[in-house]
Amino acid sequence: MNKISFTKEDGFSLTEVLVVIVIIGILILLALPRFTAVITRAKTTEAKTMLRHLYTLEKAFYYENDRYSDNLAEIGFEQAPLITEGGEARYKIEIIKANIDNFIGRATAVVDFDKDGSYNVWEVDETGKIIQTVID
Repeated sequence: MNKISFTKEDGFSLTEVLVVIVIIGILILLALPRFTAVITRAKTTEAKTMLRHLYTLEKAFYYENDRYSDNLAEIGFEQAPLITEGGEARYKIEIIKANIDNFIGRATAVVDFDKDGSYNVWEVDETGKIIQTVID
């Protein structure tokens, strides 16, 4: 006589696996806003670096010509290709105002980092002070 025996195998039930997946999902949802802020801060470093470079070029131009320039090419600044154009730069750099005494350079984000509809904007002036004018 053939006797068929069933043995219980160790493992997890479907219910146990689903509970673990739900718990992991909740933990991710709780941690996501913190990571978004860290990512945004890291990306704003690009704006600050580019504005420091713009400031240095403007100062060098000023020492040679006794005025600030409103032309990026004239001072030797090259805009890196933007991420919207297939490049890697997330900020568009422009000179808003320049005259004999002062200048204002602006870095405007081309990507809405936190998807809230506002784009991050930073500015630098002839003193080298970099400030955030629009918070994303």
